[in-house]
Amino acid sequence: MHRNAPLTPEGRRRLVLRVTERKRPIGHVAAEAGIARQTLSKWVGRYCREGESGLIDRRSRPHASPNQTPASTVARIEHLRREHKLSPRLIVRELAGEGREVALATVHRWLVRLGISRLRDLDVTGNTQRRVRRIHPREPGHMLHVDVKKIGAIPEGGGWRIHGRGSKQDRHARRQKVGYRYLHTAVDGYTRLAYTEVLPDEQGRTAAAFLARARAFLAAHGIHTIQRVITDNGPCYRSRAFTQAVPVNAEHRRTRPHRPQTNGKVERYQRILTAEFAYARAWNSETERNQYLHRWNIHYNYHRAHTAIGNQPPASTTPHRVTNLQMQN
Repeated sequence: MHRNAPLTPEGRRRLVLRVTERKRPIGHVAAEAGIARQTLSKWVGRYCREGESGLIDRRSRPHASPNQTPASTVARIEHLRREHKLSPRLIVRELAGEGREVALATVHRWLVRLGISRLRDLDVTGNTQRRVRRIHPREPGHMLHVDVKKIGAIPEGGGWRIHGRGSKQDRHARRQKVGYRYLHTAVDGYTRLAYTEVLPDEQGRTAAAFLARARAFLAAHGIHTIQRVITDNGPCYRSRAFTQAVPVNAEHRRTRPHRPQTNGKVERYQRILTAEFAYARAWNSETERNQYLHRWNIHYNYHRAHTAIGNQPPASTTPHRVTNLQMQN
C-alpha cells in the first residue's frame, strides 16, 4: 500500500458497493470518504470490469513506452563504453554517425544503470588495450613523493564532532572562523618512510622549508641522496623557492594534470593519514591534534606494518635505524 493511501482494498470495496448496490450518487459517497469523485469513479469502473481484483493497487509503470531506448542501442552504448572507454559525448557522436539519435542525458542515464558511469567501474586490467603501469623505485632516495593535504582546523573546545551539528557549541565554533591547516608530507617511494608536518599555508616558501626538514629526517635514517622529487602542479611546487630547495643533482618531476595516480604513494599515505590521524577521534582543539602528530609519525614509521614491504614498518627497510630512545618510544 502507498503510505498516503486513504483506503485499503476492503475500504474501496465498501464504497463501491454503496454506489453499485445502494444506488447512491458517486459524488456523495466520495465526499463522505474524503476522496476525489474521479478516484471513486475509477474504482467503480475497475470493479465492474474485473471484480474485487480490480481494487488492488497497480504499479505506476505505463503499459507501453514507445519512446524507450531500443535494446540494440543500449547494447551498443555498453559496447562503446566497455571496449573503447568512450565518454558519453563521444558515444552520442558515434551513435549519430550510425543513424541513431540519442540524447546525452539518455546515454549518461544508461551508463548509470549499467554501473559503468565512472572509468574506475571498468576493468582496465582485463583483455583491453589499456594496462596499469606501476612505478618501482630502485633504491632508497630514488623517488621522493611530496604533496599537501588540506584539512579543516579545530576550534577551541571542539567542533561539531564533539557537540553535534547545530548545537550551541557548534554555532559558537563556526563563528570563530578557524580556517584550514595543511598537512605537508614527503614519502620515500622505496622504503615508504614518511614525514608529515602541520603548517599554516601551502605557499612556496613554506613548501621549500618543509622539503629541507624532510631531507634532514630522511638523512637521519640513512637516506642522504635524493634523485627525484615528484610533486603535482600546485603553485607552491612551481615557485622559485621550492625549485631552489630541490637538491642540485636531483630531478624535480611534476605529474601530468588530473593524474594523481602518478604520485600515488603519497596520495595513498594521505588517505591513511586522514582516516587514522586527522579524523580518527574527536579532538578538543587544533593544538591537541598537532601534538598527536609526532606520535603518529613514530607509529607509522616504526610500528605500523606495510603490506608493500612485506608487512614490516617502513623504518625497518631504511639503510639504518636511528637508535634514539624518543623515536623508539
